[in-house]
Amino acid sequence: MIITAATQGFILTLSMIIPIGSQNSMLLSQGINKNHHLMTAGLFMLYDAMMISLGVLGGSLILSSNDTLFTMLTWGGIAFLLSYGVMSFKAAICGVKSATNNVVGKKSIKVVFLTTLVVTFLNPHAYIDTVMVIGSVGGQYNDNVKLYFLIGAISGSIVWFSTLALGAARLSRQLSQPKVRAAIDLSIGLVMWFIAWSLLMSWLVK
Repeated sequence: MIITAATQGFILTLSMIIPIGSQNSMLLSQGINKNHHLMTAGLFMLYDAMMISLGVLGGSLILSSNDTLFTMLTWGGIAFLLSYGVMSFKAAICGVKSATNNVVGKKSIKVVFLTTLVVTFLNPHAYIDTVMVIGSVGGQYNDNVKLYFLIGAISGSIVWFSTLALGAARLSRQLSQPKVRAAIDLSIGLVMWFIAWSLLMSWLVK
């Protein structure tokens, strides 16, 4: 039972975070630019650990039952995702226009840190995936087994963000080519707008 719970937590977390979202998009960009990408990955691991722990220990009930909080998170997330998408589209256009756009301005540690907070805590999907989905599954176990589920779930986050950060940095030369980078930025922008649309649809039918 212990091994099963830990494995379920690990696999469930990977299934929630591997599909590209705001955290993955930011970490991919930071890795390509080799701009505090390890710090970014570490912060995302910490944030996920906090939210997964909150959900498994009962926080999913609070979030799912508070319509006002859910509405505030949804509209904050929509505004952020639309803005993030616009910035990605702008970066893609600049990359297409300039064949010499290989050098990207580095962001300061402060800017990177603040951005990690925004892409995580203003993104309702982060709460839905970690607090509500993972939390509700983990909450079904008793106290002893629940701990191993939690460890497995957090381990999944650590493995994924480490792999993404190191992989993007390792392939930065290939991924930072103007046309490739423009395609990545365009894809990120489309994903951000799609997530914003899905949040709006979820709010309308709630």
